[in-house]
Amino acid sequence: MTTQAPEPTLTVDELASRAGVTVRTVRFYSTRGLLPPPVIGPRRVGHYGPEHLSRLALIEELQHQGMTLSAIERYLDALPDDLSAHDLAIHRALVATWAPDAALESSREELEKRAGRALTESDLRRLTAMNVLAPTAEGFRVDVGLLRLGVALLDVPIAHETILAAREVLLEHARTAAHQLTALFRDEVWGPFTRDESDPERVESMKALSAHMQPMVVQALVTAFQRSLKEELKAAFTPRG
Repeated sequence: MTTQAPEPTLTVDELASRAGVTVRTVRFYSTRGLLPPPVIGPRRVGHYGPEHLSRLALIEELQHQGMTLSAIERYLDALPDDLSAHDLAIHRALVATWAPDAALESSREELEKRAGRALTESDLRRLTAMNVLAPTAEGFRVDVGLLRLGVALLDVPIAHETILAAREVLLEHARTAAHQLTALFRDEVWGPFTRDESDPERVESMKALSAHMQPMVVQALVTAFQRSLKEELKAAFTPRG
């Protein structure tokens, strides 16, 4: 049985507040076609759902990676049309593993506002164990790149130890891929180019290219991971005849 997605219930103000952006930003993304239109309810009020929130978070993350709006449009167009809010959250979390540390100081009230729910002491301990947040004298230091995924994992019926083990697997392989791809580019592209090229302008051009390769590599990694995960899950849970 397929579980239906929750009904859209967020107003544009609530969506913007949950995402940590302005209403003007939400409307701008909508006019660019980056966000699907809301569901129009009574009194012609638009309502947004989890997919809008996750998609908005992904757009913000891609912008933090340095991608232009045109590049983000192409990136989103390449995604499957049927991605759920959960799929988009995983996508965004994988993209965030390549971003510089993005943390902010937050009071408990601000933290719960961003999380979109009240957080119990047990929730706070689990989020701390997942390195999503760290208690400070004034409140919490929050890793905004992991917050939404961490909050979603609070309701997953899986042992906390298993979630932490899965996180370590992802981080380990992400670091390994980053290290090997960087070494490949350095040894096979950058090294030979600098040895054979003396034109300063062309050297600067290559530096600019290397700086913009990150979004392309991120998309390739995420796409390859999604396809591999689907294949592994199908193989693992398809009954053998």
